[in-house]
Amino acid sequence: METVHTVSWMRQVAAEARKNERVLGFVPTMGALHEGHLSLIRAAQMQCSPLVASIFVNPTQFGPNEDFQKYPRTFDADRTALEQLGVDYLFVPPAEEMYPPGFRTSVNVEGLSERLEGRSRPGHFRGVTTVVLKLLEIVQPRLAFFGRKDAQQARIIRQMTSDLNLDSEIVVCPIVREADGLALSSRNRYLNEGDRRAATALYRSLQAVRDEIAKGERDAARLLAALQRVIESELSLALDYAEIVDADTFEPVVSLRKVCYVLIAARVGGTRLIDNALVEQSGKNFIVAL
Repeated sequence: METVHTVSWMRQVAAEARKNERVLGFVPTMGALHEGHLSLIRAAQMQCSPLVASIFVNPTQFGPNEDFQKYPRTFDADRTALEQLGVDYLFVPPAEEMYPPGFRTSVNVEGLSERLEGRSRPGHFRGVTTVVLKLLEIVQPRLAFFGRKDAQQARIIRQMTSDLNLDSEIVVCPIVREADGLALSSRNRYLNEGDRRAATALYRSLQAVRDEIAKGERDAARLLAALQRVIESELSLALDYAEIVDADTFEPVVSLRKVCYVLIAARVGGTRLIDNALVEQSGKNFIVAL
C-alpha cells in the first residue's frame, strides 16, 4: 500500500487509473477505523481496482464545543488494517494541503442541511460537503462508499454530487453493529462500561418501532411514542431528537411512506450517538432494515 500525502500526487494516481480505464474506488474516513469502515473497504473491493482510502480529521465539520482535539487518532493501527485488507493507496493529506492559506470557499446543500443533525450541529454539513467535494475532485473515483449510519450525510452528499454534475457515484452501505445492536462508531470508545450498556437503548428503541410496524402500525406519532418509551426507560440517556422522515426530503411524515428513515440522536455521558432504521414498502408490507 502506498501512502500519499499531497494533492498533486493523489491527482497523478487518479489520472493514471482513468488513463487505463480502471474503476477507481474510494472510501473517505477520519480514521479511528472500526469494522464499519472495514466493511466499506470490502464492499469497494468487490467492484473496484485500484482502491483508495483516506484519513483526514476534518476540522471544519466540528463545532466550537465539539471533540476535534480529542477525536481519536490511531493512524498506525489504521494503516496496518488497511494494508492487511489490500488497499492500494492511503491518502493522508495534512490540513494545509486541504485548506491552504487564503482558502475561503464552502459548499452548502440548501434544504437538506438545516434539520436534524444540521440543527443540532450548526455548520457541520457545510464542513462535510466542502471536504467531500474536495476529496472527490482530488481522488476522482468512479465509486465512493459511505455508511448508512450517517443517513442524512449520505443523502446530502448524493444531492451534492448530482447538483454539481460530479462523475462519482455514491454507494451507501448497511450499518454494521455490535452483537448487542449498538451501531459501530469511532465515538463508542469514549463510553465507559455503564454508558456502553445504556447506549444499546438506541438500537432497542428502533427494534420497538420495527415491532410496531410488524403489527400493522403506520402512524408516525404512535411509532415514535414506542421509541420514546424505550429511551425514557434508560435514565442516563438524553434524547436529542427522534423523527420519522421521508428518505428523499428528510422532512417529517405523518404516516409511513414508500421509503422512510427512523432517525435518533441521544447523549449518553459526554458522548453523542446517532442511529437509524430504513423503512421500505414492499407490496402492502413495510420492511425495516436496522
